[in-house]
Amino acid sequence: MEAKKVRESRIINTAQVLSCDLNNYNTLFGGVLMKKLDDAATLSARRHSRMKECVTASTDSIDFLCPIHQTDSVCVESFVTYTGRTSMEIFCKVIAEDIMSGERRIAATAFLTFVALDENKRPVDVPTVIPETKEEEFLYNTAKERAEIRRFRRQKSKELAEYISLEKPWDK
Repeated sequence: MEAKKVRESRIINTAQVLSCDLNNYNTLFGGVLMKKLDDAATLSARRHSRMKECVTASTDSIDFLCPIHQTDSVCVESFVTYTGRTSMEIFCKVIAEDIMSGERRIAATAFLTFVALDENKRPVDVPTVIPETKEEEFLYNTAKERAEIRRFRRQKSKELAEYISLEKPWDK
């Protein structure tokens, strides 16, 4: 399987902020942004793997760095930064731009992990990535540390799940 350049998976979606997307602080709802991130990351995963079905395995974190206002455009950029045998780490950055002044700022960042599935819903091998820019090289070189943190967090989540009740709270 031939390696692919990071830029081959790059997705860029830009949209205006609509009034229906605002919370009571007149800034973009976090959940609206989360959907935009997952949508872009899914396309990056599909573009990289060239598979019809790619599923979100995890979202490390979404760090909201500054609010996004109705007067802003919101640009979500995503690309595959690193791959395991069947998993793909995808980095998303959100750039808010004040449409009137042209001022741009990093509004959020996120890392998501996706797995490509075959027609039998089984994980498939994915190509490795070739970083080219300083940004891509930095993300590539720091990916193994994030993967280790992910494995640790997943194990802790499994341990927690053993103690979580399945009972309906209203039946207590």
